[in-house]
Amino acid sequence: MWHWIQELDQILRGEKTSLPALREGRLEIPAIGLSAVIVILGLLYGVCMGTYAIFRDGGPCYDQTLASTVKVPALFVLTLIVTFPSLYVFNALVGSRLTILPVLRLLIASLAVNLAVLSSLGPIVAFFSVNTTSYPFMVLLNVAVFALSGVLGLTFLLQTLHRLSIAQGRQPPLPLPPGPADTGSNDAEPNAAVVAVAVEEPGALDRATEHVLGKHVKAVFGCWVVVFGLVGAQMGWVLRPFIGDPNLGFQWFRPRGSNFFESVWQSMLSLIS
Repeated sequence: MWHWIQELDQILRGEKTSLPALREGRLEIPAIGLSAVIVILGLLYGVCMGTYAIFRDGGPCYDQTLASTVKVPALFVLTLIVTFPSLYVFNALVGSRLTILPVLRLLIASLAVNLAVLSSLGPIVAFFSVNTTSYPFMVLLNVAVFALSGVLGLTFLLQTLHRLSIAQGRQPPLPLPPGPADTGSNDAEPNAAVVAVAVEEPGALDRATEHVLGKHVKAVFGCWVVVFGLVGAQMGWVLRPFIGDPNLGFQWFRPRGSNFFESVWQSMLSLIS
């Protein structure tokens, strides 16, 4: 397990998705081990999310805490299953040479970044769960935390795809700034900018070069990001309740009705009214 956590740390630092590694044709992401880490991180956040059910008005509901703990990793696993085929097809449409397994590894790595951010914010969610009785506030807080972690996870995915397009030779690398020999200077000292560019490695969310993806590539992956967000949001709605309304009895699943966005809007109105 510790080895898999170290693998996640290398992904977060950008070491696993650096240009040198990708140019060598490597995408060394342990899908099985990282999937186990994703489940564990989801369980940890689920516990933090379910803390509200323990300290809410009307007495604790431990069943809801258990349900929250189980449902968070289930949310991400089910979203992965639903959205993976579309990512593979979209990836093929833009000319990538990645086969099914590398695309799956890349999506799992993206979810690992997502869950790492989410679980790191779990203690904050637990803190507010203990210190507030406002159910609408807790709904909006969790929505904001999920949205933030999702944005960072998808940013990692898009930047890695950008690096892959460079590594596969479809975009030229950024030329280095001119050194002393190029400017006619007799100074033998190396140009500091050249040293900086040659030594510094971009982080996991940094753009590898000044080159940008083509418009059609950005449009295709932009559409997929929207699809992923909508599927994730609606999947969360299908699996609700995650927090547990203190005015309603415990249920593992609520009847279908309304939708995620209407629920968030109603929570906002309840909070400001």
